[in-house]
Amino acid sequence: MRVVIGEDSVLMREGIARLLVEAGLEVVGTAGDLPGVLESVDSTRPDVVVVDIRMPPTFTDEGLRAAERIRADHGHAIGVLVLSQHVEPRFALGLVTRAEGGLGYLLKERIAEVDDFVDAVRRVARGGSIVDPEVVRALLVRRDRDPLSDLTDRERDVLTVMAEGRTNAAICERLGIGAKTVEMHVNTIFSKLGLEPAADDNRRVLAVLAYLRQSGGLSE
Repeated sequence: MRVVIGEDSVLMREGIARLLVEAGLEVVGTAGDLPGVLESVDSTRPDVVVVDIRMPPTFTDEGLRAAERIRADHGHAIGVLVLSQHVEPRFALGLVTRAEGGLGYLLKERIAEVDDFVDAVRRVARGGSIVDPEVVRALLVRRDRDPLSDLTDRERDVLTVMAEGRTNAAICERLGIGAKTVEMHVNTIFSKLGLEPAADDNRRVLAVLAYLRQSGGLSE
């Protein structure tokens, strides 16, 4: 699996590269600014790009612009995992609701959880969608009236793990509950949100996030 890394901090960039190489991935390019990332992607055609959301020249939304440009130029052939220092829900939703898979948004603190980070990179490279659970939580507290107010605490737990792009089996393992219980919670969540359950786990994540956005969970 071939990876390009876009990060202006040399220490962070080299650290990510080392983690991925040690996990068996091939880092084929690194860059510290948006033009460098795009040039590296065009020349190496990686499977996935790991990019900071804020890089030179403007330190605003370079990661998102990189994702948009890569998707426009290369379609779904290259996944993009955007990293952020802080929760920025508007940017996350703008990223993951524009396409079906191959996109992700994680907080940099997740890099400390090496296995989870590497798993996220692999998932996005394979066409999956990853959304940091902290972003989902931020969406739930930014509303005057929570659109998920009808959900129980356990259903919220299931939704949070589901938003990470996890399968029902992974939810079972994370929350320590049985498969039938998870299936019941998932069906109930979709029923309460007025959404149809989907077989594809990535579509489940996108559907939930799209619902939150359309219902006014986050301003443009």
